[in-house]
Amino acid sequence: MKKLLLLLFVAMTTVAFAQNQINIESGNFDFLKDQTEVNVQLKFDNAVYQEKNFTEAQYIENRKADITAKKSEAVWKNWEYQWGQFKTSEYLNYFFEGINSKSKKVTFKNDTKAKYTLIIDAKWIYAGWYGGMIGSQEAKLTADLTFVETDNPSNVVMRLQADKIQGKKMNKDFAWEYGRIAGAYEVTGKKLGAEIKKALK
Repeated sequence: MKKLLLLLFVAMTTVAFAQNQINIESGNFDFLKDQTEVNVQLKFDNAVYQEKNFTEAQYIENRKADITAKKSEAVWKNWEYQWGQFKTSEYLNYFFEGINSKSKKVTFKNDTKAKYTLIIDAKWIYAGWYGGMIGSQEAKLTADLTFVETDNPSNVVMRLQADKIQGKKMNKDFAWEYGRIAGAYEVTGKKLGAEIKKALK
């Protein structure tokens, strides 16, 4: 029985250890050694949300019902606008803030004519929750991170996975899920940037 419990503990620890980190699936960072810039692109085509794996449409429909019932139509309209803005630009900005504070030798940008592009393909997003004085739960992000040649995207040079990366607490929009999700993109950037810095010493 003791051996069984020990095995179970080891298995649980291993799973927990694999989460909240960047895992390399293929390739290495050598291709970045002579680069100064990398283009970044976000994808949400296959993203699911929350523990129940809602599609984005289902998640938004649930939030619409909740916000209009508890607050107002005007609050909902603002939420809908902000959700679009964050997907279009703010998640990228938070990611850049995270990765460029760590990677140092290579700058990650949007719409730059760099040789390589990093595609961040969101797979699972947990929005967390905000409870004010009661406490809060940060968002989490699982995403495929794929480096490709910009002019030949079928040429993949490296694959990684961000596994349930937990966002940082508190930014100006933390009370809303798009702000918490932005925090998860920022931490993903920090973790990836730290790996790059370590590899390119």
